Amino acid sequence: MPDPAVPPTPPVPLDALLARADLGLRRIAGPADPTVVVHWAHTSEMADPYPYLLGGELLLSAGVHVPDGAGAGYFDAYVSRIVAAGGAALGFGVAPVHDTVPGALVEACEMHGLPLVEVPPRTTFSAVARALWQLMAQARTAELRRVTEAQQSLAAAAARPDPVPSVLQQLARRLGGRAVLYGPEGTRLVGAGPEPGEEVRTALAKLAEVVRPPSPGHLRTPSPEDPRPPSAGHTRASSPGHTRASSPGHRVGSGPDAPAGSPGDLHADLAARPSSASDTVAGVRLVAHALGNGEGFVLGTAAPQRDAGDHTIASVAAVLLSLLTGERHSGSGAGRSSALVRLLLGAAPAQVAPLLGGDRWRVVHGRPEGRAAPDPVTASALGAALGSSLVDVAGEVVRVLVPDGRAVERVPGWTLGVSAAAAPRDWPAADTQAARALARARATRAPLLRHGDRPTALTDLVPPAEADAHARALLAPIEQSPALVDTLRTWLSLHGSWDRTAVALDVHRNTVRQRIARCAALLDADLDDPDVRMELWFALRRT
Repeated sequence: MPDPAVPPTPPVPLDALLARADLGLRRIAGPADPTVVVHWAHTSEMADPYPYLLGGELLLSAGVHVPDGAGAGYFDAYVSRIVAAGGAALGFGVAPVHDTVPGALVEACEMHGLPLVEVPPRTTFSAVARALWQLMAQARTAELRRVTEAQQSLAAAAARPDPVPSVLQQLARRLGGRAVLYGPEGTRLVGAGPEPGEEVRTALAKLAEVVRPPSPGHLRTPSPEDPRPPSAGHTRASSPGHTRASSPGHRVGSGPDAPAGSPGDLHADLAARPSSASDTVAGVRLVAHALGNGEGFVLGTAAPQRDAGDHTIASVAAVLLSLLTGERHSGSGAGRSSALVRLLLGAAPAQVAPLLGGDRWRVVHGRPEGRAAPDPVTASALGAALGSSLVDVAGEVVRVLVPDGRAVERVPGWTLGVSAAAAPRDWPAADTQAARALARARATRAPLLRHGDRPTALTDLVPPAEADAHARALLAPIEQSPALVDTLRTWLSLHGSWDRTAVALDVHRNTVRQRIARCAALLDADLDDPDVRMELWFALRRT
């Protein structure tokens, strides 16, 4: 719950108020600290203003309360009470009571480190208060604009092909610091922004442990050697925002005899965990947010200073990351889990395919633009864009199994190769089709290529058994070298282009030339002859 003593508007730097030429204010004592901020203005002529201050005020006084002959002792007590109440600064009005600011007051403010501002006779206290509220309104408008722009940029980043790194990069830029996503095991998955020092990195990782909700599989009996979270003196945690208390009398397994790791232990641990926590280490503001998917992901930020709206911006990023990293728990999820278990226990793909919800599927191979290899989170984002959670990261390529009834369209930032629809027994062949389609798509710079159905061709008039036998005999000289077979297939599919074949295979163009020359020698064929190329292409399509 927000502190009622703090107004719902951003504070104003004292220097901004002093910069108003129409007021003519002048600092005559106290530190010239640019970090001093004012939350509001308050006028009081009480000798002891302490009971009437909430903290953060610019206290305005004309010195009516100062008795005749007041010395250093009076002003020392007066200033010390303002400082004890948390006052930000003291504004002393010259005239009509005092012609100048008392020297003893200047000395007391200097000694206690309280900024003392001289208010000239032409400036009323009402004008000072009005100027302060104008500056606050401007700051509030700037804050709302900053938050709105940040929300828009974060939402746009979440729609990119690499949503998680993009969101973290935008968050780090908006906060002017570092943003990190920690996994359920506490590992740092993705980071963006300037890398802080070792002390800050370690403190941020420990702060993430304070808010990370445990899963039942990660519960364990605490021991004296377990690392403790940061002490309450250094960490401020907000109220849990993603946990729910059980009803009285229905706290399952929470009794004294409940075993460790029981549902009651999990519930009690969740209830004790805050949704966010903050700390300051080496002058750097650290904040950790538990993501709302309940999977143990944590967003951590480290910024050198805290600006208005930072908490709102980080909260928006936390919500987006919760959606991006959340696992969908549903009946289909249970079916996928069952299918995996049966495969591991020896079942054939055709037997477990019905558990996935379809008879025919397409295999999609995707590769992100650029040279960066996809991470698991980025791969999951591609699966979400294609409408499937059956995703596999295979080096620089992401493979997705998509139901036949779901359309596969272009995905910005990705190059895709799509197989023909296939039954489970033909999935290996569909995987090969998708790989070849992706290679051709990259070579031709097409965002998507399909190995789709085609009209009846002359090759379909040849009996399959005879066609296969002819293909094996024709390609026998090179069948023991997969590199030569793949190179020849790709080179022919790209009409003999050395450069595009090199791109598709990720090799040098001279390597392509050498392999094709080797194929020509082994096959004893003229690869410049279109009839030879046609025969070889026919054979390669049968393998």
